[in-house]
Amino acid sequence: MSGRSSLDRRRLLRALGGAGVSALAGCSSLGGSPFDGSASTSTPRPAPSGPADTTATLRATAGTVEPGPGESTENWLFDGEFPGPELRMAEGEVFELELTNDLPEGTTIHWHGVPVTNGMDGVPDVTQAPVEPGGSFTYRFRAEPPGTYFYHSHAGLQLDRGLLAPLVIEESDPHVAYDREYTVVVDDYLDRAPRPLSAADSDRGPGGGPGGTGGGPMATRRPPYAGPLVDGRLPDDPRTFGVRDGERVRFRFVNASSATAFRVRIAGHPLTVTHADGQPVEPVTVDSFGFGSGERYDAVVEAGNPGTWELRADAIDGDEPPGRAIMSYEGTGASESPTAPSSDDRRLSYDDLRALSPLDGVGGSPDRTFDLTLSAGRRSNRWLIDGEAYPDADPLEVREGEHVRVRMTNRSPVIHPMHLHGHFFRVGDAVKDTVVVPGHMGQVTFDFVADNPGNWLFHCHNLYHLDAGMARVVRYVQ
Repeated sequence: MSGRSSLDRRRLLRALGGAGVSALAGCSSLGGSPFDGSASTSTPRPAPSGPADTTATLRATAGTVEPGPGESTENWLFDGEFPGPELRMAEGEVFELELTNDLPEGTTIHWHGVPVTNGMDGVPDVTQAPVEPGGSFTYRFRAEPPGTYFYHSHAGLQLDRGLLAPLVIEESDPHVAYDREYTVVVDDYLDRAPRPLSAADSDRGPGGGPGGTGGGPMATRRPPYAGPLVDGRLPDDPRTFGVRDGERVRFRFVNASSATAFRVRIAGHPLTVTHADGQPVEPVTVDSFGFGSGERYDAVVEAGNPGTWELRADAIDGDEPPGRAIMSYEGTGASESPTAPSSDDRRLSYDDLRALSPLDGVGGSPDRTFDLTLSAGRRSNRWLIDGEAYPDADPLEVREGEHVRVRMTNRSPVIHPMHLHGHFFRVGDAVKDTVVVPGHMGQVTFDFVADNPGNWLFHCHNLYHLDAGMARVVRYVQ
């Protein structure tokens, strides 16, 4: 389950800013052209063979979510839970999961951040046909590299209906010592079935805020969220994380939202960031970090300030109230009101991140470069990459073994968290799979090695931007 603690000692931008990037924010499912696995002319690798080390089953079902007193919404869930059950596996083992679909429409599972083989990536009409109602599909992959990830539906707007959950691949040799850990899923709460923004009358005006702003017919429009969630709980009914004085507590933070960037901090306690998108970095101590949809950060907290303290997740690109949880020391009175955060002087920047293990193969000049412009359609409800909307957009063609560089310029007024499936990339000195491109001509460059043949989605992880076309397929060719 999300947030499960482990007391056994493991063996041992301004919202985001820097490194050619300086902001944050919120896309993650899809329709598209009919599935054709032969579209790539470079043969994808097969899933691992032989017996699985760990097996699991999962059911996608309709159910009721109650995130707070008096709040109830009919959602779609994994195994009837929200967030869904946390999946844990050991580094290097072969993992197999059978998904059964009890929903009224097709669905899939995408293993966000895990570089699985192409046929296991869970993107409908790109890597597999959707799992139809009443059907099942078996996913199989090797659990590597270790890190904090999450899994979610990649069909339509299903992520915003609740089909999401954390996934942890445990290190065989952790580089950070800790006594207890929690997984913390930060999300946005939609108290109704999601609709494409092109079909919705936003409750926030034509631009997304009161009265709206410019930049195209839906440049800053957001869904009518009822509030933020921390581990599935609204601010008025927060979850409590128990700690002991003197412990080192590892928090695995996952931004599983569909459209919101958050800034996270814990009152009275600095955060020592140890991992970005699951990959280890040189520890850096900050008061807060911001992350866009699809990003993850691990941070260690030194529990040396007894009391009851607020964990806060402020929406960077929305006007919802802050998400909340409580960090409470053992022996603290149950009625003690939590202390809210005050200091926020040291904010994490991408410039602060230094990968412990640099990405191989991306030194020197690239073999291929893509210069891409991110924008909103001025006379249509579309989000575009180089003026084209998915699925009617040309693929980005690469060859196996190439060093590929992607340079993005964001001509829209909002941030775009861009996610590349099946690969890690170098951005600045960090190794990541999702990076936020700031609005108003913000620019980001990343480099990756084309070492996982197939057809891979590259897209904005703001679900509604993806749904409106902000995606391309990276296609391997001979």
